[in-house]
Amino acid sequence: MTYLKFDKTQLINLEYSLSKEIVRSNRAGSYWSTTLVFCNTRKYHGLLVTPIENLDGERHVLLSAFDETIVENKSEFNLGIHKYQGDVYSPKGHKYLRDFHANPIPTHIYRVGGVIIKKESLLVGYKDLALLRYTILESDLPIKLRFRPFLAFRNIHALSKANMYANTKVKPVVNGIKSRLYDGYPYLHMQFSKKVEFIQVPDWYYNIEYSEELKRGYDYKEDLFVPGYFEMSAKKGDVIFFSASTEEQNPDNLKTEFETDLNKRIPRICFKNCLANAAQQFIVRKDKKTEIIAGFPWFGAWGRDTFISLPGLTLSIDDARSCKDVLDTMVNKLKGGLFPNMGSDENPAFNSVDAPLWFFWSVQQYAHAIKSYVPLWTSYGKAMKSILEAYRDGTSYGIKMHGNGLIYAGEKGKALTWMDAVVNGKPVTPRSGYAVEINALWYNAVMFALELAKKAKDISFTRQWSGLPETIKESFLNLFWDNAKGYLADVVDESSKDWSIRPNQVIAIALEYAMPDNEMKKSVLTVIERDLLTPRGLRTLSPQDEKYKGIYEGNQEKRDKAYHQGTVWPWLLEHYCECYLNLHKESGLYAVKEIVNRFEETINEYGVGTIAEIYDGDPPHHPRGAISQAWSVAALLRIIEKIEKFSEDNSFNNS
Repeated sequence: MTYLKFDKTQLINLEYSLSKEIVRSNRAGSYWSTTLVFCNTRKYHGLLVTPIENLDGERHVLLSAFDETIVENKSEFNLGIHKYQGDVYSPKGHKYLRDFHANPIPTHIYRVGGVIIKKESLLVGYKDLALLRYTILESDLPIKLRFRPFLAFRNIHALSKANMYANTKVKPVVNGIKSRLYDGYPYLHMQFSKKVEFIQVPDWYYNIEYSEELKRGYDYKEDLFVPGYFEMSAKKGDVIFFSASTEEQNPDNLKTEFETDLNKRIPRICFKNCLANAAQQFIVRKDKKTEIIAGFPWFGAWGRDTFISLPGLTLSIDDARSCKDVLDTMVNKLKGGLFPNMGSDENPAFNSVDAPLWFFWSVQQYAHAIKSYVPLWTSYGKAMKSILEAYRDGTSYGIKMHGNGLIYAGEKGKALTWMDAVVNGKPVTPRSGYAVEINALWYNAVMFALELAKKAKDISFTRQWSGLPETIKESFLNLFWDNAKGYLADVVDESSKDWSIRPNQVIAIALEYAMPDNEMKKSVLTVIERDLLTPRGLRTLSPQDEKYKGIYEGNQEKRDKAYHQGTVWPWLLEHYCECYLNLHKESGLYAVKEIVNRFEETINEYGVGTIAEIYDGDPPHHPRGAISQAWSVAALLRIIEKIEKFSEDNSFNNS
C-alpha cells in the first residue's frame, strides 16, 4: 500500500478529509494536531499545544491555526479553512490542495493558478517550537504571502470566548511579534526566517465550530483572536521558515533546527515503521522524569496504561533505556502499594487495583529483553515487596488477599479495574470481588518475584512467599473455571459468579505464569474467537449478551455505557496472540500474521500513521475515541515482535 499519502480527490472531499487527523508530539509534553486539511474539528486541535506548569500543569492551546493567503495579480487566495454555524466553511482553502503525504512529516502541496507551494510541518523534539517550511515550487510572477495567526490561550478541555480582559497588544521581536493574551501564560513568539511586515488589525473570529465536540455532546463553539497579519514578498525558489514558540528564536537558526530534527525521524515507509514512529510520540522526558502519555489528544500519563504499553513502546523497538527510565520514574510514585492511575503529581488518584500488578509484568518483559535478573531484584525488589505486602495485608479501596490466597477488591461507586467507566456515580461494569485478570496477574506477580528472589538468593523472601502460589492456583481454578461452560468467570463475589463472556480471561491464559492448563486455554480461546474476536481487537462483551452495545457514539453518558459493553479494544490482541502462538506454535503463525495484515489498512483511516483507542463492536468496526493510543500501538508492535522472534527461532531450529 501507499503509506500516509492522499490525493486531490480525497483532500477536497471534506466528509473524507475531516475524518483523518494528524498528531505529533515533542516528547516533552507538547503536541500539535489537526485534520488533513488544517481545519480543526476538535477543541484539542492546534499548531502549538503545550503544558503551562505555573497555571495548572495541563496542556493549553496557544496557536490554534495559521492561515496563509497568496496574493497574485491583486487577487487573494486564502488557503485556510474554518467551520462556522450552518455547515459553512470559510475560507475554503482545501480546494487548492493537490497532494498530502506524511513521510516522514506532514507535507501539503497547494496550487493557485500558476503558483505551487509546498508546506511542511514539524514540532521540534524536546522544545516548545513548531516550525513550518514553505517552498515556492512554481510562480510565474512575484507574489505576496499573508499569514494570520489564530490565538486561543486556553486549556485543551476549555473553549475561548471573546472578552474584554484579553491583552490584544503585541510586541515586536526579530522578524516577527510576540503575544500573550492573559497573565500567567508565556509569550507566544511568531517569527520568520526573513524580514516580514506585521499589520496590526486586531479582531475576534466568532463561533468557530468543532464538529467532533458536537458529536461527543460537548460545547463546540469558540471565538479566536487574530492580532493582525504578516506580509512578505516571495518568488519561485524561495524557502521561508515560520516558527511558533514560547521562547524567542534566532531566525538564522530556523533552517538548521528544521533540518536537524527532520533527519532524526523514522521514515514511515512500512507498517512497522509507522508504529515505531508513533510509539516514540508517547514517551515524555521532562524534569528528570520519563513518563508515557496514554493517548492523544486528551489523555495524560496514566499508571495502568503506562505499564501495559511500556514493553511494546520501548522493548519492541530496541529502546531498553527508555523502559528502565519509565520504571524508575514510576517506582518513585509508589505509595501504599499502589501507583497513581491518573491526576497530577500534586493530586494523584490511586484508584487502580491492576496497575501495581502490571508493573510486575513490565519488569518481567524488561528482564527477558535484557537477559538480566539479579540486578532487577536489587533495583525493584523493594517496590515489589511493598506491593505484595500491601495486597496481602490490605490497602485502599478494599484491596486485600483473602484466606484463599485470592485478591478481593471493591468499594461502592468505584471502578478499580481497567473497565472503569462510571455513570451517575455507578460503575457501568461492576467488578467488585475477585476479578479474573486481577488474580491472574497476582499469581504471575508472586511467581515472578519468587523467580527473581531465588536467583538473587533472597532466602527470607523465598521462605515467606513460596507456599502461596499453590493456594492461589487451587482457589483460582475452583472459583473461576467451569468445565461445562468451557471458559472462566469474569468476577466472583460472596454471592454470585458473573459468567458474562468478556476478554479479561484472555490475560489469565496468556501470562507467563498462567494457572489454566493447555486444554482450558484452548477452550477459552474457542469462546473468545466465537464471541469476541474482530479484525480490530477483542470485544468487551459478547454480542449475545443483552447488555451488549455495538456502536460507540453520542454524549458522554451514552459513550461511557458502551465503553466496556461491546466496544472493541486493540490492546487485548497482544495477549490473545501470545496465547495463540504458545498453543499452536508454527501452525498458528499464519493466523497471527493475518491479524497484523488486517490492521495495516487502518493506518490511513483515523489517526494518520497510528492506531486508535477503540473501535465499534459491530462491523465495519469504525475507529473511535482517541486518535492515537499508547497501548494500541504497543500491542501491534509486540505482536510483530512475537512473529519475528518466532520465525527466527523456528528458522534456527530447522537449520
